Amino acid sequence: MDIAVLGGTGNLGYGLAARMAAAGHRVFIGSRDAQRAQAAAAALNELTSTQNLIGRTNARAIEQAEIVIVAVPAAAQAETLKAVAAAVGQRVVVDATVSLNPKDVTSTLPPEEGSCALRARALLPEGSRVVAAFHTLSGKLLADLSKEVSADALVCGDHADAKGTVSVLCESMGMKAIDVGPLSRSSTLEQLTAMIIGLNKRYRRAHVGVHFTGL
Repeated sequence: MDIAVLGGTGNLGYGLAARMAAAGHRVFIGSRDAQRAQAAAAALNELTSTQNLIGRTNARAIEQAEIVIVAVPAAAQAETLKAVAAAVGQRVVVDATVSLNPKDVTSTLPPEEGSCALRARALLPEGSRVVAAFHTLSGKLLADLSKEVSADALVCGDHADAKGTVSVLCESMGMKAIDVGPLSRSSTLEQLTAMIIGLNKRYRRAHVGVHFTGL
């Protein structure tokens, strides 16, 4: 697949890009600063021993992509989506944004829409296929290609075909994808992220994840 990662220079975006490139996907690292994107792509090409990564501005990163992953800070989400909304078209948009409480990152401050993914749907053109995923994964673990990602990838959305596409992408990276329901469940995924941050702090860990048994 050809995938754009908006916010690919950040922790989660960088880790996702590393895993996807290592799995053979072509990844366009997006950033507001083209030079930062190009530097990240060069570092990731070296890390993955591939030439699967290309650095571009956010708008240009979308041009050849089938899937657009939004992994930017919550404060930059609306601005980023507004800037690329016209170019998104019918592409699958995966929102991994979490609106953490700046005063207590073990809790969230959701936007008025109820979650960042629901805000993404409101900001994108009508008919856009928005999926929420990747919230509960560790960016640092994803970027460490010597280790397996033992956590499940939780996926929610209102379009079965879009969720199926994202699930195939997750599984290509060695993770089990779990369909947890409609896009309205994205608020739960964001809260889980805050809970995981709290667990990492409490138990002095760095890579706490979510794994469901019995499925």
